[in-house]
Amino acid sequence: MSLDGNAIVYCVGFFGTTNGKTAHGLVRRTRRYDVVGLVDSGHAGKDAGTVLDGKPNGIGIFRSLDEAVSACKKSGRPAKYWVNGITPDGGRISPETRAAAGKALELGLNVDSGAHDFLSDDPKLAGLAARKALSIRDVRKTPPRGELHFFSGKIEQVKCLKVAMLGVDSASGKRTTAWILADALEEAGYKTEMVGTGQTSWMQGARHCIILDSLINDFVSGEIEHAVWSAWKEERPDVIIIEGQGSLLNPAYPGGFEILAAGRPDVVLMQAVPARKEYDGFPGYRMHGLGTQIKAVELIGGKPVVGVAINHEGIAPKDIPGTVRKVSKSVGLPACDPLTQGAGVLVKALAPHVKKR
Repeated sequence: MSLDGNAIVYCVGFFGTTNGKTAHGLVRRTRRYDVVGLVDSGHAGKDAGTVLDGKPNGIGIFRSLDEAVSACKKSGRPAKYWVNGITPDGGRISPETRAAAGKALELGLNVDSGAHDFLSDDPKLAGLAARKALSIRDVRKTPPRGELHFFSGKIEQVKCLKVAMLGVDSASGKRTTAWILADALEEAGYKTEMVGTGQTSWMQGARHCIILDSLINDFVSGEIEHAVWSAWKEERPDVIIIEGQGSLLNPAYPGGFEILAAGRPDVVLMQAVPARKEYDGFPGYRMHGLGTQIKAVELIGGKPVVGVAINHEGIAPKDIPGTVRKVSKSVGLPACDPLTQGAGVLVKALAPHVKKR
């Protein structure tokens, strides 16, 4: 049973692109909502799972919000939430998305958004929500400073294996791989917790989660530490996976530094995008090679990269196995494409590092 109820995800014009990664995450899995429909006129009439991964999952795509709300109500699964599934560069909200949020409120839906522009600060939307007794949740709103944590060193109390899931770029699949890996580790008999670090992980219902890029800089390290420590204290897992953000060498999103410093991972897994030549959203900014990025991670973190996950973006299905083998050979590490091959290779790579109780 979901935490919050049925939801329709809004992703007009962006489903199946890197700017639709929040929608992609929610279509693939979420504990917070039961996703009952998705709005994107470009894929109307199709199954969201088929469009995204070639596997139907029963989530229909609709041309408009009116159509989605009506169809879901007729099917006996009325929606309670409208969720903004668009994740554009810079996290801003377009006039079209703002208007769609207003339409959702008019139709009686609560509104959730992970953008940096806060819908709850819009007087017109806030007034409409108040009149209809609906909520607007801006997931990226900075928590009150009194609730934030400063780094204390309590991370040293965490005695299980800590794995940082880092990557070569933003929108590269780190979160998706982290969830798949968590499931695979559980199936292999290892109790596992995933510490989310972004708004999509929160929307997917991660039990321990921070929104790293909405935090005041002084508290980023402390919040990472507190989330990892809380996961250990409350769950006592065998493995904690820490979701990465951006990449060390990305010009706009150099995430990962604080995760390496404050999360104190024992080992690192890297997410690669072999067909991507430039940093996502920044034409002309050539992406550093996987070998260079691994060296940077190991130099800064002082811990080994023990495996590579492949994002098959831009690679024909028949070429995926060969690409995986080529990447593995190039860096001398085990590799796999989690979406098509599962995460067994990564579980095997991590197994020798799991700490004995």
